[in-house]
Amino acid sequence: MASTGKKTRGRKKTPMKMIENKEDRLVTFSKRRLGIYKKISELSILCGTEILFIVFSPTGKPFSFGCPSVESVSNHFLSKNRPINDNTNILIEAYRMVRTNKLVQHYNEVHSQMDAIKRKKRELVSAQQTSETNNTNHWWKTPIHQCNLRELDELYSRFSELAHLFHIAWCKKIANASSMPTSTYFGNGHHRREF
Repeated sequence: MASTGKKTRGRKKTPMKMIENKEDRLVTFSKRRLGIYKKISELSILCGTEILFIVFSPTGKPFSFGCPSVESVSNHFLSKNRPINDNTNILIEAYRMVRTNKLVQHYNEVHSQMDAIKRKKRELVSAQQTSETNNTNHWWKTPIHQCNLRELDELYSRFSELAHLFHIAWCKKIANASSMPTSTYFGNGHHRREF
């Protein structure tokens, strides 16, 4: 027979016998413990029963594993009134908790958004009340008969600037609405005048 060129011996079956060296036994136990727990869990799910598994490490420390949990299995044996299989209740309770947490998180987000909107509304109302009490921001509301010559001159220049801005905006609207050239005609029988 020809050699296949394999450099490793492959997977070998380990004989089932006690490991004599205590340190090697502890290392083997710690490596295989999670695999054993997984197999017990699979067996419990396949059979639909509760399993309580207690194993002692080489140092004498007990490790317990219960499926679905150690508490549910021990409670089942301590009180005979509990049903044998309460996996469904555990799954329903877990789903309910996840759903409740999501709803609480959504509620908190909406509540914080509402608080921000209320805060912004209060700021706007406060700013509006402040601007209503202070007429300096509304220069166009100033009574003309109460103004001196300098204030009248300032009002005149502001109104001229405002009229000019209105005319520019109006011309742009007309130009966009049709391909006609822009005009200084206001549409109410008046042409724009220079102030």
